[in-house]
Amino acid sequence: MKILAISGSVRRRSTNTALLMSLQAIAPSDVAIDVYASIGELPIFSPDFDGLEHPDSVKQFIAHIAKSDGVLISSPEYIRGIPGGLKNAIDWLVSGEQIIGKPIALVHASPRGDDMLAALRTVLSTISTCFNNDLLLRVPVMNEEPERVAEILRSEANRTKAEAFLSDFSAYCKQCAENLDGSSIDNRR
Repeated sequence: MKILAISGSVRRRSTNTALLMSLQAIAPSDVAIDVYASIGELPIFSPDFDGLEHPDSVKQFIAHIAKSDGVLISSPEYIRGIPGGLKNAIDWLVSGEQIIGKPIALVHASPRGDDMLAALRTVLSTISTCFNNDLLLRVPVMNEEPERVAEILRSEANRTKAEAFLSDFSAYCKQCAENLDGSSIDNRR
């Protein structure tokens, strides 16, 4: 199972990125998590790019999406909404087919941010037929240093919750693949 974990933050020492990296470190051996923390490198989307060759950073981002079996997104809330960098990254995906049937779930690093999560859920349910509104891993690590985020995730209660989340998301990815093309992810490799 190949999961792309997208950080919605452009901060160098982001708790969202740290949470995704910590999740990557505890993932079971049959789940490979690739953390994408480069949304700040994407140029601003314009519909004028439709039909043209995309910039290299966009091509790489789209390739990451295409080769994944599922996508996790962890993002901060800015002014009660989706950060501009994450929304821009999502905008680059709208006219392509790579995200349409891709299983997507959310990870959240804050005890607050429900307005952003609601807005993100609306956007993601619009672009993917396999966005799972019910799957959410919330580990409140806001304002923690990345090293401390890893410690918090490794605590017994959080690790158990994270492992169950990854198991549920993996099962959901397999279910979506079977529903979309009649074959399992394991049989496509």
